[in-house]
Amino acid sequence: MEIFPALLSVITDPMLLIAIVLAAAVGMIVGATPGLTASAAIAMLLPITFYMSPLFALAFLYVIGKSGRYGGSIAAILFNTPGTAASAATQIDGYPLARAGKAGKAMKVATISSVIGDLMGDILLVVGVGFIAAIALKLGPPETFAIYFAAFVVIGSVIGKSIVKGLASALLGILVAMVGLDPISSEERYTFGSFDLSNGIGLVPLMIGVFVLGEVFAQLEERSKATGETKENESSAGGNDLTWDEYKPCLPHAVRGGFIGAGIGVLPGLGSAIAAFISYGEGKRRAKNPEQWGKGALEGVAAPEAANNAVSGPSMAPLLTLGIPGSTIGAILLGVFLIHGIQVGPTLFLTDKELVYKLFACGMFGILAYGLIGYFGATQVARLILKIPTNVLYPLIFMTAFVAAYSARGSMYDVTVMTCAGFVGWIMRKYDFNIAAFVISFVLAKGAEETFRQSLLMSDGGALIFVERPIALAFLLLGAGAIAFRIRGIIKERKLAQGELGDA
Repeated sequence: MEIFPALLSVITDPMLLIAIVLAAAVGMIVGATPGLTASAAIAMLLPITFYMSPLFALAFLYVIGKSGRYGGSIAAILFNTPGTAASAATQIDGYPLARAGKAGKAMKVATISSVIGDLMGDILLVVGVGFIAAIALKLGPPETFAIYFAAFVVIGSVIGKSIVKGLASALLGILVAMVGLDPISSEERYTFGSFDLSNGIGLVPLMIGVFVLGEVFAQLEERSKATGETKENESSAGGNDLTWDEYKPCLPHAVRGGFIGAGIGVLPGLGSAIAAFISYGEGKRRAKNPEQWGKGALEGVAAPEAANNAVSGPSMAPLLTLGIPGSTIGAILLGVFLIHGIQVGPTLFLTDKELVYKLFACGMFGILAYGLIGYFGATQVARLILKIPTNVLYPLIFMTAFVAAYSARGSMYDVTVMTCAGFVGWIMRKYDFNIAAFVISFVLAKGAEETFRQSLLMSDGGALIFVERPIALAFLLLGAGAIAFRIRGIIKERKLAQGELGDA
């Protein structure tokens, strides 16, 4: 298999290994810092990848994403503040364990389970991605557009609480992506006479604005609501030894969570938060002591953490084989591929197969790196974070974002785009719009438009080509089915809520 030469190549490259370890440490610290996310860190670091080789750039950001997913568990356990959305499930049992003086045990269980789930996901990715790519090579423009359409609809309707807001977010991403020149006629669209806008909206400043500035604005708004919980748990951050007898009951939940997370990871848009809560619910249903879940069960930490991290590897499959990112981190990584002139899609496995498998190998070493750092150093990371005052942290992030946006192309226009995107990201967070749907749709829009135009050219302008080809029709129906399924779920929830109110 191609993965074994790739593993050997990585292990014999000291500088690459150093970059992986550094990325693992950075990701863990960012993920563990309340109010910060791995997506924000990756977006902010995106400009420095201009000066790296493709493998170094991709590996560095990919490992930060993996480690950041795990780092969110530290904030969830110690501070009762999930570092990532997926860590909210870990918080249910992790924080009660910390209150009981078992924060060290909880963090070790989270570390081991994250490593197990992440490795399971990566192994399944390595085994299955070649088959997916082989199938993807046989798809034409109509099938590819239908997949894009299904991705837009699924991502917009499944993530978040509101179908309308999710689809509106996806539509906004498409509209923003259309700013600039028409790819066929080269006519200006939505430029309002601005020369800068004729070049379109840059990916780097948009990402930095939405993920970094938007998060900073949101955190500054919420700063007055902060409580003293972190101070309370500082003493509980001390280490507790974890024995095999204590972890043994957690192992089946971690393995099951790994399979759940890997399966969900392949589907664009569902993400690690859904995987974590499904794994938690399934684990509680199968638990020998379900009454302990929610009160401080170690198994309640293992199940969601394994599923959360197992999403990481398989979510790369639709990105690499179809050019469709399955997550916000995947959307940023797609930007790195494009920056380095690498076309993502099924032909990637014909032109740059060696790069792809080296990236997988780097991911596996990254898992081991954050596993070792987390198992032995999570307590120190937590104490470090407790010492950083927010009145220092957020201004520093704010200034770094401006430098990062300007340094990409040395353009104040990019700084303006970043600032506007920051306000957009803040407003979307404030009113519960779907940021993931917005960003992923922005990234996908260009490819979707090109395949749509190509399909119409193939059929002399007839839209029936999308229903005459079975695979294209299947994906169109999948998109329609996703909306119908979500609407049915919302109606059912409302009926249950009305029934409970009636009983009350």
